[in-house]
Amino acid sequence: MAETIIVAGSLAQRPHHGGHTWVFLQYLLGFRAAGYDVVFADWLDESMCVDEAGRPAPLHASVNLRFLAETMDRWGLAECWSLLAANGEGAGIGREDLIGRARRSILLLNVMGYLNDEEILSAAPLCAFLDIDPGFGQMWADLGLADPFAGHDRYITVGGRIGEPGCDIPTLGLDWTHVLPSVHLSEWPALPGHSDDRFTSVASWRGPFGPIEYGGRTYGLRVHELRRFAALPGRAGATFELALDIDDADARDRDALLREGWVLVEPREAAGDPWRYREYIRGSAAELMVAKSLYVDTRSGWFSDRSACYLASGRPVLAQDTGLEDLLPAGEGLLIFADLEEAAAGAEAILADYDRHSRAARELAEEHLAADRVLPRLLEEIGIA
Repeated sequence: MAETIIVAGSLAQRPHHGGHTWVFLQYLLGFRAAGYDVVFADWLDESMCVDEAGRPAPLHASVNLRFLAETMDRWGLAECWSLLAANGEGAGIGREDLIGRARRSILLLNVMGYLNDEEILSAAPLCAFLDIDPGFGQMWADLGLADPFAGHDRYITVGGRIGEPGCDIPTLGLDWTHVLPSVHLSEWPALPGHSDDRFTSVASWRGPFGPIEYGGRTYGLRVHELRRFAALPGRAGATFELALDIDDADARDRDALLREGWVLVEPREAAGDPWRYREYIRGSAAELMVAKSLYVDTRSGWFSDRSACYLASGRPVLAQDTGLEDLLPAGEGLLIFADLEEAAAGAEAILADYDRHSRAARELAEEHLAADRVLPRLLEEIGIA
């Protein structure tokens, strides 16, 4: 009988977010391909349940449940998920069955600590916190605002510099295991050529968390970095397009981007489910990856799971520097920039020798980000042979 790995996360909480969904799919599909039985564990409060129009709905009639079930079914995981609800309702694998599977598992990988059911967490012989948003949780904990890391045995982060000199994210005295975002390559085959010069990305203007005051300075969000690069379309001979989740309250910023020449598309239309998200990436020429200020200013070493998908598809990535030196090879396929001039030069360099950068992008993904390389190494580093 195959050993079981449980991945816990928030897929049902965020329907119509195709990129967020892929975070969990990469782990589920990667572990399954490695021969493990996989289970996805989700949780939501009934107040989160809505219908397609955003109106309150019971769980059984909600878009939340439908999105989760359709996604799992599409990737052959129809019998491999559990949705727990605060009111005791739920769907898929029941809570008692999930507890039993946790006891028999070799790992419960709790992404951002979304699963907070202490009985399930304690049932697993090894419970690991996977930090995909480095800096927020660590600073909250150090400030005494919240402790998302309690109840876990191992601590994993995509912040590749946490614990190293020069990174301003507190370690909290925890032993952090670094992991690069993985991509299940068979789901992201490389495509030849490109039909236009579009540098695209999928992003939230602000996201769910606010800026953090820590250590005498303010650590900001993606909005604060995108404002710094607003003039980029006028500096580089390329089209820059964002599937941007931006609130009507930020209409002034949206209008400023449009005046500077940015193309903005509706994120739900472009990337509202994992298959449209994949096609949006594969239909682009390259990615422009602008990070959150917190990632940049702390020198976190964060690299985007979305960028891993672009690279696997043979789409070069122009990435803002978050302390990436030596974490990934740069110069071909992946170009790194720190300011507006470097970003413009990087875009022009990619388009000037596109085929070379496209091949290098796929090769980089195969060598450094492939799930069949990243995940076995991760399991070994946290003590699972």
